[in-house]
Amino acid sequence: MTDTMKCPACSSEHAYQDRDLWVCPECGHEWSGAAEAAADTAQDAGVRDANGNVLADGDSVIVIKDLKIKGSSSVVKGGTKVRNIRLQDASDGHNIACKIDGIGAMNLKSEFVKKA
Repeated sequence: MTDTMKCPACSSEHAYQDRDLWVCPECGHEWSGAAEAAADTAQDAGVRDANGNVLADGDSVIVIKDLKIKGSSSVVKGGTKVRNIRLQDASDGHNIACKIDGIGAMNLKSEFVKKA
């Protein structure tokens, strides 16, 4: 069986196709296989900020809340503008590398910034 025939809600393998929709007889969930594939590609379109805007290398962002710096008593204040960000793949969620004036080089999570 293919992954498109499994129910995304309950992972049942007994899903069947009814015209344009897939239907799960166990939980009653209905979904469109084409819409699901399009949603997956849209989610993987890149790194997004807190508002859902796509970020790119070299963008400027604004920190939206106070962030404590691990191992230091310093804080990055909300409203701080960060210029020339670099995107990176990180397993811990810190997918933005940047240099902040007065603090230095650090990594940020994209969920705590908005595009300037």
